[in-house]
Amino acid sequence: MAVTDMQKLTVIGLNSSRTPFLHELMRLGVVEINSQEGVVNDEEWMPDIFRTSNSADVSRLEADIARVSVALDAINRYDTGKKPLIHTRKEIKRNVFVDHMNATKTATEMNVDHAVESNKKIADARTEINRLRTVIQGLQPWETLDVPMEMTETDYACLVLGTVNVKTNGAQLQTDVLAALPSAVVNEIGADKQQKYFSFICWKDEKDQLYEALRPYGFVSVTLGETKGTPAELIQSYEGQITALEQEIKEEEQKLEALAAAKQDIEYLYDSLCMRRDRAKVVGDMLSTETVFYFDGWMPKWSREKVENLLKKYEFYYNIEEPDPDEEVPILLHNNGVVTAFEGVTSMYSLPARHDIDPTAILAPFYFIFFGLMLSDAAYGIILSVGCAIILKKYKLEGTMYRMFKMFFYCGISTFIWGALFGGWFGDFFTVAAKTIFGVDFAINPIWFNPLEEPMKLLIFSLILGGIHIFVGMGVQAYMYIRDGHPLDALFDIGLWYLLLIGLVLFGFGGSLMPSLVPVGKYMAIVGAVGILVTGGRKKKGLGKITGGLGSLYGITSYLSDVLSYSRLLALGLATGVVAQVINTLGSLAGGGIVGSIVLIVVFLAGTVFNIAINALGAFVHSCRLQYVEFFGKFYTGGGREFRPFERKTKYVKILEEDVEDGR
Repeated sequence: MAVTDMQKLTVIGLNSSRTPFLHELMRLGVVEINSQEGVVNDEEWMPDIFRTSNSADVSRLEADIARVSVALDAINRYDTGKKPLIHTRKEIKRNVFVDHMNATKTATEMNVDHAVESNKKIADARTEINRLRTVIQGLQPWETLDVPMEMTETDYACLVLGTVNVKTNGAQLQTDVLAALPSAVVNEIGADKQQKYFSFICWKDEKDQLYEALRPYGFVSVTLGETKGTPAELIQSYEGQITALEQEIKEEEQKLEALAAAKQDIEYLYDSLCMRRDRAKVVGDMLSTETVFYFDGWMPKWSREKVENLLKKYEFYYNIEEPDPDEEVPILLHNNGVVTAFEGVTSMYSLPARHDIDPTAILAPFYFIFFGLMLSDAAYGIILSVGCAIILKKYKLEGTMYRMFKMFFYCGISTFIWGALFGGWFGDFFTVAAKTIFGVDFAINPIWFNPLEEPMKLLIFSLILGGIHIFVGMGVQAYMYIRDGHPLDALFDIGLWYLLLIGLVLFGFGGSLMPSLVPVGKYMAIVGAVGILVTGGRKKKGLGKITGGLGSLYGITSYLSDVLSYSRLLALGLATGVVAQVINTLGSLAGGGIVGSIVLIVVFLAGTVFNIAINALGAFVHSCRLQYVEFFGKFYTGGGREFRPFERKTKYVKILEEDVEDGR
């Protein structure tokens, strides 16, 4: 339940020290700088205070970044080197990075220019090839026409080209045209699936008569453009141009492939430009006079000493204060190593508001249990945990990706535990394989019970887990009431519901444990129900005090539906086992022997990949759903704004300070 305490920072410093200060502030990466938009319009501010106008610098840097990005994309398309499965940032010390950039900047910028130029040539050539192929496609039906395209007419005669529907009777068309124009020359050039192609030569003054004779046939005139040569000659010429352009593309692709050796330097340049762009943007968010600048922002309370040391170093005026009670502050979560893995679940819903508690530490054990219970196969759990462990060990993941893989590592452990309890090891694969391949009976017995044989037992257990989950959520809300100075709200809105719900459970099911629990449960339920009726409308006026209590008591239906939602633990838990057994059964249909064994293993491997993928996704989604709807609905508001510090936001390199060792 750790939402980091924030403090408000106000700074006034000399413009002459602004640039080096921003470099060091970015290195700290603990201060979020507020935009000063609208502040300069305040009448309290003097007219000579202004926002630094550096939009031209930002735009220029954005254009440079876009250009470098184009170069990297082009190089990556033709980079034949081995690419990592997961992209991670390369760690490099700051002094090494600065020295490297100073030494390679000019050559790298030239390589970017070459890559962008090659990329443009390739794009232009492909566009031209597409155009030429379209032209060729239009000329191909006329390929047998031996009349040059530039000779569409003479002083006395003209050439008319066109098409008719493929079902048209060509002989009849020719007869009708010659009947109307005996001196005309009619040629059927060719046909395809849709059209027939004709050429007509006639006297110029008979052109209108030709069109009139062709009208009944739906004739469509065709113009092949202002080109020289016969269609066959043009097609040959265009195909030659296409061949030349394809050769040009090949040459440019080879240049891009060669530039892959410089890709790392270009990535460094990209990140360098991004940092410069971010600093330029921050300068634009500040207020300035001719000699000083001003900004305010937020910082975590734990970073105060570092920030103060930096401000004192530059002898800036600053003020650090606590935020006002109702002031909106950015949210930064801070949890221990295990709980941090589940912060992504909270973030996907919404960060806590300032006065909320961070629910991550509370939801983490439930998410751990629910995910494993839904997937519930020991072998799948081993695969999931080992796979995540290998990735975490091999790749230096960061941020959300690191947290998600770490979460799935823990969820794999939960899956293994529940799978062992339920006896699921690739479903019943080992039993099927032993019978199919070796003809012997073999089974791995569950430590607890087999849900496929006793589904009601799992359903009851799931509903009990759901009730505990909901009660914990209600308890958190009661804690928040007490924390905020409203203990009576905690008693009336939570305590009485505890009394009613527990009483109903004891009244309905307590007799199986101890007969004396039934009357106890009855009286608890009566007291709770009466208390809710009396106090449910306490904050309303008039008749609302009565109807409010009835409305509150009606809320028992929502608790019932919430508890029933946990039946999805049963449904998904059974689904994994059932699908696994179906896969194993299908694999065993080929019988024993070498062929049967091969079929069994192939079907098993393919089916296992499918089953893990689909049911792990289902476990992930539905575990989140139980947190977001049934659990968060009892106490959590959310709506917090993420803390976004001014820091190095790089894509390819992670810059370390000189006193930090690589790999830490």
